[in-house]
Amino acid sequence: MENEAVDQEQDATARRRLRRRVLVASVAGCAVLGGALALLPSGQGPARPPAPAPGARALSAVTSGVPAALPDLAALIERRERRVRDRPRDAVSWAVLGSAYVEQGRRTARPAYYPKAEKALRASLKVRARNAGALDGMAALANARRDFGAALTWAEAALKEDPKRWTAYPQLIDAHTGLGQYRAAERALDRLLKLRSGPAVRATAAAVYRDRGRDEDAAAALSDAAAGARTPAERAAYLERAGQLAFERGDTDVALRHFREAVRLDPDQRAALAGQGRALAALGRTTEAVTAYRAALARQPCPEYALELGELYESLGLGQAARVQYDQLRERAARAAAAGVDEELVLGRFEADHGDPESAVDRLREEWRRQPGIAVADALGWALHRAGDGEEALKFARRATDRAKGGTVRSALYSYHLGMIERELGREGPARRHLQEALRISPRFSPTLVPRAQEALQELGEPSLEDVPDFEDWSAGE
Repeated sequence: MENEAVDQEQDATARRRLRRRVLVASVAGCAVLGGALALLPSGQGPARPPAPAPGARALSAVTSGVPAALPDLAALIERRERRVRDRPRDAVSWAVLGSAYVEQGRRTARPAYYPKAEKALRASLKVRARNAGALDGMAALANARRDFGAALTWAEAALKEDPKRWTAYPQLIDAHTGLGQYRAAERALDRLLKLRSGPAVRATAAAVYRDRGRDEDAAAALSDAAAGARTPAERAAYLERAGQLAFERGDTDVALRHFREAVRLDPDQRAALAGQGRALAALGRTTEAVTAYRAALARQPCPEYALELGELYESLGLGQAARVQYDQLRERAARAAAAGVDEELVLGRFEADHGDPESAVDRLREEWRRQPGIAVADALGWALHRAGDGEEALKFARRATDRAKGGTVRSALYSYHLGMIERELGREGPARRHLQEALRISPRFSPTLVPRAQEALQELGEPSLEDVPDFEDWSAGE
C-alpha cells in the first residue's frame, strides 16, 4: 500500500507538471501570435518559415518589378521552360518566361536572351491577346534594347489593359526618359506614387529625381530603397545605383563603398564591379581599376565597359591593350545589333573620340531623330565638335545642359563638352565657367578628360570684364 501511495503521488505530481507545461506552452503560443516576444526564452526567437525555393524567389521578383539574383533567375527559367513544354496554352507561364529572359539578358549583357524573350512574350499574347503581363514584358524588352518608342507603346497598352498595374509605370518612365520627354516621366511618376510605395518605387523615383537635377532627393530615395530591400540581390542593385549617383556628384570614396558593398551582397552584380573600376581609376588606383573592369567584362560583356577600359589603357599609354578593347566593343555591339539592341549611342561616342567623327555624327543624328534624349544630345554635340562643326555642336551641347529643355542632369562630362566647344569657338568666358563647373561637380570624373580640362583652364587664364556673359548667353541657358 505504501508503494501504491507513492506511485499515486508521483502520478499526481507528473499530471501537475504536465498541466503547467501545457499552460506555459499555451501562454507562449499566444505571446508569439500577439507579438510579445519577451515571453520567449532568452536568446531564442520564433521559428522562421522555410526559405522559398530559388525559382519562387525569382518569380516573386520578376512579377513584382524588383531585381532578382542570377541563380534564382536560372532556376525560374528552367521551371517555366518545362511548364510551357507541357502546357503550351499557359499564357501566364509564357509571359513569366519572357520577362525572366529579359532580366537575364539585361543582367548578363548577353543579347541572345532577347530574341528568346520576344518569342515567349509573343507566344503569351497569341494565347491571350488582352494580357497585361505580356504587354508589360514587351515594354521591358524594348527598354532593354533601347527602343524607347516601342517601349512607350507597349507600356501604354499594358496600362490600358490594367490601369492599376504598377509594374508598367517604371517601363513607361524609362521610355519617356529615353525619348527626352522628361515632364511626361514626372507625370508618370506621380501616378505611380499614388498606386504603390516600396523599395522598387523609390528606386524608380530616384532615377526621375536625378534626371531633373534633384540629386539630394535621388540619394535619399536610393538610401530608402536599399534599406527596405528584401533580398541581397535587390539591395545590391539599389546600392549600385547609389554608387553611380555618388560618382556623378564627385563623391568618389562614397561611390566606391557603395559599389563594394553591392558586390559583397551579390557577387553577380557586375555593374557594381565596373563601377569599382570607374571609381578606382578616378582615385588613381589604376592597377586595381583594370582588374575590376576585366572581372566585370568577363561576366557582363557590356560595350560601354569595354570603352571605359580602353580609355583607361589609353591614359596609361597602353595603346595596344586599348585597341583590343575597342575591337571587342565593335564585336559586342554587332552581336547586340543582331539581337535587336540599339548600341548607336555607345558606338557614336566611341567613333567621335577614337574612330571616325563623321561616322559618329551620322549615327547620332539618326539616333537623335528617333530618340532625342539628353545623353544623345550631348554625344551628338561632341561628335559635331570633333568633326569640325562647332556652331551646330554648341546647339546640342547647350540642349544637354539647358534647364528650359529638360536637361537638368548635373553632369561633369556634359559641362566639360560644352566648355571645350565654347573654347574652340573663342567664347572664353562661358568656356571658363563650364570647365570650372565640370571640375566642381566631379573633380575626378575622368582620368583622361580632367587633365585636359585643367590644361584648358590654364590656357584661358583669369577672367576679365570682357568675360561677362552677354544677353545671348543668358537667354540660351548659360
